[in-house]
Amino acid sequence: MDKRLTGVAISSGAGVGMKRTGTVVLGLLLAGASFLAGARWARMDASSTSQQPATAYACPMHPQYRSDRAGDCPSCGMRLEPVHDEAGGKPASAADGTALPAGAVQVSPERQQTIGVRLGVVERISGTRTLRTTGRVVPNENAVYPIVAGADGLVRGVRGVTTGSLVKKNDPLLSYYAADFVNAQVAYFSALDTLGRGSGVDGVERFANTLRNLGVSEKQLTEIRTKRRIDQYIDVVSPVDGFVVDRKASTGLRCDRGFEFYRIADLRRVWILADVYENQVPFIRAGARAKVVSRDQNRQFEATVSRAEPIFDEATRTLKVRLETDNPGFALKPGMFLDVWFDIELPPSLAVPPEAIVDSGLRKTVFVDRGGGYFEPRSVETGWRLSDHVEVTKGLMVGERIVISGTFLIDSESRMKAASRGVFGPVATDPICGMEVDEKRAAAAGRKSEYGGSTYYFCAEECKKQFDAEPARFVQTR
Repeated sequence: MDKRLTGVAISSGAGVGMKRTGTVVLGLLLAGASFLAGARWARMDASSTSQQPATAYACPMHPQYRSDRAGDCPSCGMRLEPVHDEAGGKPASAADGTALPAGAVQVSPERQQTIGVRLGVVERISGTRTLRTTGRVVPNENAVYPIVAGADGLVRGVRGVTTGSLVKKNDPLLSYYAADFVNAQVAYFSALDTLGRGSGVDGVERFANTLRNLGVSEKQLTEIRTKRRIDQYIDVVSPVDGFVVDRKASTGLRCDRGFEFYRIADLRRVWILADVYENQVPFIRAGARAKVVSRDQNRQFEATVSRAEPIFDEATRTLKVRLETDNPGFALKPGMFLDVWFDIELPPSLAVPPEAIVDSGLRKTVFVDRGGGYFEPRSVETGWRLSDHVEVTKGLMVGERIVISGTFLIDSESRMKAASRGVFGPVATDPICGMEVDEKRAAAAGRKSEYGGSTYYFCAEECKKQFDAEPARFVQTR
C-alpha cells in the first residue's frame, strides 16, 4: 500500500516537471522566430532604401562637384557616387531656383533681427549732392616772409616776440652784430661823400643795397645816412603786419648767413587744404564756391576753389584741394581743422550706402538678398564716394535688394563657410567641373590660364589641360 502511494507520488511530480520544460522551450522558439522575422524586415527595409534613386551624385576626389545624373567626373574621370542626405541631396538654391555661389549663407529671420540686418534697394541717383570732408588751415604761401641773417654774426638781443605774436610793420624783432656791417657802412659813407662832390647817384644806391642785403631796414638806413655815425648792430624789424608762425632766434645765438630768425605770415587771407579722394576730384571745379565751417567757433566762411592742381598726400592717400578765403578778425589760425562742404552735380549713377560694401583691400563685396534667408556675396567695382553714397560701376543692377546693416557679421559667416570648403581667398569657378577654387592657391600651384583677356583657375591639373586643349569650347558653353 505504501509502495503504491509512493509510486503515484513520484509519477505526478515527473509530469509537472515535463509540462514546465515544454513551456520554456515553446517560449524560446517564439522569441527566435520573432528575431528572425525582425532581421529579415530590417534587411528588406535597408534594401529598399538603398534601391531608392539618388538625388545627387558626387565625385569622391572632388566632393564639391555634384551632378543630378550618374556618370564620370569631368575633372579626374572617377565614377560619381550617389549622395543621400537629409535635405534630399539638393544644393542650396535661391528663391528663384538658381544655384547660389560659394560663400552664400542662410540667416534665419530671428538671427537677422538679432545681428541687426537691414536691407536696402540699389537705386540710380543724380542731381546736386553735398560732398562733406575736412580741411586744414595753412598760411598763404604768397604772404609768408622769412626773416634771415644777411651775414655771419652774433645775436645781441631779442624783443618779446614769440610764436603766435601779432606784429606790425617795422616792429623791432632783434639786433645782431656782424663784422661786414661795419665795412658796409664805411663804404656807404664814402659814396655819400663822393655824391656831395658831384658823383653819380647809382654808386650810392649800390652801397645802400649792400646794407639792405645785410638786413638793415629802411628806418635804420635813413638814420645812418642822417647821423653819419657807424652803428654796431643791425636792427631787424618786421616787413609786414602778420603773425609769427616760427621763431628760432635767441640771445647769444651765433648765426651763419641765411639763418632764419623768424617766419611771419600775413593771415588776412588764408588757404584751406581739403582732403578729397581721387574719384571725387572731377566734380570739383576751379572757381567753385565751398562752405567752410568752424564748429568750435560756430562760424561759417565762404571759400573759393583755387586754380592750383591738387597735391597728393602719401600719408592719407588723398588729394589736397586748395581753397582760398578771407580771414576777418584772424579767426582762422594755421593748423586748425574745419568742415568743408562742396555742392557738386552728379550724373545718373548706380549707388549704394557705404555701409553695404565690405572692402578687404583685395576686393569689395556686397551681399545680395536672394530670398529664403539666403545672401549671396557679390564682388563689385566702385567709382566716386560721397558721405552717404558710393557709386557701383560693376556687379549690381538697379532694384536688387542688398544688406546695408550687419554686413560685417554676414561676411564673417560667409568666410567661415568658404573656409570650411578650403577656400580662403577670392573665389573662382573651374570652367571644366564647376568646382569652387581658391584663386591664390590655384595660381601658386600654376593652375591658371589666360584666354580672351580673362583669367581662369582650375581645381586640378587635369582640368587645366582639358581647358588649354579647347578653351573656346568651355568658355562658350558656360
